[in-house]
Amino acid sequence: MRAYDAIIIGGGAAGLYAAFHAGRRGRRVLVIEHNSEVGAKILISGGGRCNFTNLHVGPDRFISGNPHFARSALARHTQADFIALVKKHSIAFYEKTLGQLFCEGPRSSQKIVRMLLDECLAAGVDIVCNARVSAARKPDRFVVETSAGAFESETLTIATGGLPIPKLGASGFAFEIADQFSVPIVATRPGLVPLTFSEADLAWMQPLSGISADAAVSAGKTAFREAALFTHRGLSGPAVLQASSYWAPGDAISVDWLPDTPEDALAARKRERPKAQLKTALAEMLPERLAVALSGTWTTAALGDMKDTALIEIMRALKARPLTPIGTEGYAKAEVMVGGVDTNALSQQTMEAGKAPGLFFIGEAVDVTGWLGGYNFQWAWSSGWAAGQAI
Repeated sequence: MRAYDAIIIGGGAAGLYAAFHAGRRGRRVLVIEHNSEVGAKILISGGGRCNFTNLHVGPDRFISGNPHFARSALARHTQADFIALVKKHSIAFYEKTLGQLFCEGPRSSQKIVRMLLDECLAAGVDIVCNARVSAARKPDRFVVETSAGAFESETLTIATGGLPIPKLGASGFAFEIADQFSVPIVATRPGLVPLTFSEADLAWMQPLSGISADAAVSAGKTAFREAALFTHRGLSGPAVLQASSYWAPGDAISVDWLPDTPEDALAARKRERPKAQLKTALAEMLPERLAVALSGTWTTAALGDMKDTALIEIMRALKARPLTPIGTEGYAKAEVMVGGVDTNALSQQTMEAGKAPGLFFIGEAVDVTGWLGGYNFQWAWSSGWAAGQAI
């Protein structure tokens, strides 16, 4: 049995980041990865360009049962710290929109994985791939049995992520370990995921499949202004994905299809062009097919034949269109998982489980879920760094 100071199960963003930071402290670290290579989710992120962080990271942009939990790690290891590491490795990047930072060039996410591997190599970290964990226990030190042999260590860090994208090997392993060591779990659900709708809604949505429009989408008290995209099963696009993390089954979402347009816009247009049809006026504000679909029974009506009050009511309806999803496209299409290991059971400073000394949980396995746009990677870096100072 090979002995280490620290074993990390999971060779993704959080696991590799924690590994080399612990290695820098002189700790002998082993990373165990069940896939044939590390960083599988990093490689596909951002369309292969890796949206590795966001300039506007703050605890208010994360969902958690304890909204203050992420504050410590995010404040002590910030996006600026990770950006400095990217610059150290001469990786070119750019801001796409809303503070989202991407690597430059096709398949450039490989550079982030290479950076993490180079840092692990410099810190003396051992990495074993294609190793399936069959058991983990703690008689005195932690013992991890795998298809590549048995290992023991003082600490065990779980960085195996959550349930999204099972084709990349996602599993509930973190929750099995949490349950084994009596660490509570907050109920999980897909987040940043397309929403699905009933046949009645799909009757007008499906013909619009592929059409995207700028919109403000609200779920509860939280609203996001970005693109909304029609699909053959309902709605997707950044604004909808963001809202999905706040949506609860049975609730409606609200869509403002004209977020920059005042309620009296059609009434004002009537005075300029009274003979214009409603659908024509809307097509100047929206994609034409969407304008026709949303104008409904008033499609052929001329603006001059309608009262100002009616035109204002139509605009109000377009600016607060309630839609009730029947579900989501599930973990297969979800970018993240909401819920996870209960933060009330973990240390904010180190990510260690209070009732299981030496056991740490980091990254997506924890009940901390970021917005779309690099926030979840920053949580991986920050929580990985926090654990890396203690394991």
